[in-house]
Amino acid sequence: MHTRNIIAAILLVISLICLVPGLMQPILSLKIGAALPLVGTLTLHESSQSILKTIETLNENNNALVAFLILLFSIIVPLFKAVSLLSVLLIKKLRNHSRLHKFIALISKWSMADVFVVGVFIAFLSSQSNEALEAKLGTGFYWFLAYCLISIAASQVMTTEKA
Repeated sequence: MHTRNIIAAILLVISLICLVPGLMQPILSLKIGAALPLVGTLTLHESSQSILKTIETLNENNNALVAFLILLFSIIVPLFKAVSLLSVLLIKKLRNHSRLHKFIALISKWSMADVFVVGVFIAFLSSQSNEALEAKLGTGFYWFLAYCLISIAASQVMTTEKA
C-alpha cells in the first residue's frame, strides 16, 4: 500500500473514533431565563442535546424532514463515505476505483453541512443574546468538527495511483 494511503487509513480510523462521541455527546446547550424584578433571574428552560437526541426529538415533534436531513448529513453520509474510502484503500482490484474516489470527494463537502448550520445558529443566538438567553457549544460539536476535518484530510491525502 502506498504511504499516503496508509496515512489516509489511519486518519480515517481516527475520524470514525471522533464521529462516535460527536454524535452522542451534547452539541448545544441552551438556557432560557427571565430577569424578574424583586425575584431575580428565573430559569425557564434548560436543555442540552446531542445530534442523535436532536434527530429523535425532531422526529417525535413531527419534524421528520428536518430529522431525516440531519440523519442523512450527520450519520448516513459520513458512514457511507468511510465505508467507500476503506473500500478504495483496502480492495486493490475494485472496479471504478478512481471514479469512487471522485464521488467521495464530491460528497465530502456535505459532511460539513450541519457544522455550518450549527455555526450559523450559534452566531444568530449570540447576536440575539441578552441576559435571558445563553447558548453554549457542547463537546459533541468539537468531536463532530474533528471528525469532519480529519475525514476531509484523509480523503485529500489518499491517492488512487499505483505505488
